Amino acid sequence: MNNKMVEEKIEELKEACKKQHMRVTNQRIEILKEVASSTSHPDAEAVFEAVKSKLPNISIDTVYRTLTSLEDLNMIFRVDNQLPKARFDADKTPHHHFICTQCGEVFDVFISEQDKIKIPQQAFKIGTIKDANLQIRGVCNKCNGKKKEN
Repeated sequence: MNNKMVEEKIEELKEACKKQHMRVTNQRIEILKEVASSTSHPDAEAVFEAVKSKLPNISIDTVYRTLTSLEDLNMIFRVDNQLPKARFDADKTPHHHFICTQCGEVFDVFISEQDKIKIPQQAFKIGTIKDANLQIRGVCNKCNGKKKEN
């Protein structure tokens, strides 16, 4: 996200906190900024490393709890990467993810109108659909290059 979009996300956070009668803390703002400005879908440890220069007294536990509260506020979401470490994304625009099964890197795959996936009719009979996305699993070019070198 560009700086303007990150600032809009911060304003959205302030409104969401106000509605939930929660304080808008520096920790929430800095952690959201980090997730929103990152293209790497950071895990909690990466967020901690990035924000501790701005918030030297922050603990990893605070980062985990804040990520959970941001998730509860619908400001970010967890990328279901089926890996040991959860990765986070703040970009709510329609997109999919390519997940490298070797290094765990998560890449955004943006879709055009004609590339949208059609949801099977059976799914509508099962319940109300709130969201749908595709996760593509494979080996990224960087890891493929490593294989070729060995």
